[in-house]
Amino acid sequence: METILYNKENAEKLEDIIKRKRISLDDVIGSVRPIISQVRKNGDSVLFILTRKLDKFNLSKENIRVSEREIREAYSRVNKRVINALEKAAENIGKYHAEQYDRIEKEWGIEINKGVLIKEKIVPIKNIGCYIPGGRASYPSTVLMTCIPAKAAGVERVVIVSPPPISDVILVAADICNVREIYRVGGAQAIAALAYGTESIPRVDKIVGPGNKYVMAAKMLVYGQVDIDMPAGPSEILIIADDTAKPKFIAADILAQLEHDPNSYAILVTHSKKITSDVENELQMQMEDLKDLRRKWLTDNLQNYITILTKDIEESIEFANLYAPEHIEIMTENPENIVNEIRNAGAIFLGDFSPVAAGDYASGGNHVLPTGGTARFASELSVRDFIRNMSIQNINNDGLRNLRDTVEIIAETEGFIAHKKSIEKRFEYTKV
Repeated sequence: METILYNKENAEKLEDIIKRKRISLDDVIGSVRPIISQVRKNGDSVLFILTRKLDKFNLSKENIRVSEREIREAYSRVNKRVINALEKAAENIGKYHAEQYDRIEKEWGIEINKGVLIKEKIVPIKNIGCYIPGGRASYPSTVLMTCIPAKAAGVERVVIVSPPPISDVILVAADICNVREIYRVGGAQAIAALAYGTESIPRVDKIVGPGNKYVMAAKMLVYGQVDIDMPAGPSEILIIADDTAKPKFIAADILAQLEHDPNSYAILVTHSKKITSDVENELQMQMEDLKDLRRKWLTDNLQNYITILTKDIEESIEFANLYAPEHIEIMTENPENIVNEIRNAGAIFLGDFSPVAAGDYASGGNHVLPTGGTARFASELSVRDFIRNMSIQNINNDGLRNLRDTVEIIAETEGFIAHKKSIEKRFEYTKV
């Protein structure tokens, strides 16, 4: 835990915080590249070999795809309360993303000049692959957050890949999303299979979902063959607080954030020295309420908690926009007034009863968010990530005649004489 004054004397240190350490893929690119090449060349056989070697799972053509029976049977092994919670979360996430899609204008047009009509048409991507991490933990919420927006956008085929053994709760979450094409394969080899296709896994057009460094590197390497969502980095939260904020809530949300990963970040930005000290006291008290293993984990991760002490709320907002956090909580007297000044954030949570944890699971917004400062130019995963637009141009004789000089002059200027002639040819005959 460290407190840093927001002033010129600390400019270099503050700049380091804003830039923050990003995950480097340099050390894994060399090992990921041949995996992609091998999967592209040899297909299923590479998936079987690598899964046996890395996941200690005897993968074969017979069991690579999860069967309908296995999905049905998974329900009997998942607590009913968990199933109900996933169904409720899916309902909320579905409502938000369905409304998001409805607000996108599917087709519109404009007459640029007389005889020059251009329309824009929106269509869903046909095939989507969702990578769902496995290993240390099971993340059914990631199934909901990746599959539901794709379904809401009208994607025809949604596929899940996940390292084996795939947990029952993942299968239940997938079924709740009406996704039943699920493959037991993870890592860079799963990304390669989705991008290029194998005997068992037909290729997709876009890959979404978080993963480790090997998965991230693979996604970057296959980009261009397929589209990808975003390179995901360590999770982060920034909390803007004034004297009215509740230290107990702030401390709880800091601990929740640092629970993610040893590289997660939590930053409190405030002009209140009292809030600063009260939050530190609360952190120590709340740590005592945690189980021993989790307490040890969070004690180590608290090194990634920083307080930025500003002179006023305007400076707090200024730093928040420079940092461009994945999550930002605004715990102030009038958070609705401040939100209009926030330009860079993945998701914004207002007031005492809007914790990030609610957004992580069930409030309806998406938890796949830009990290590492990429919120300056990137957005949350949404239905927009699963659609594409194309222009439809309808130009008649008079319309092209009006454009003729403009097109011919620019084409000639750029040295594209055939472009110019493609216009001229249409006016060679007086009848045209």
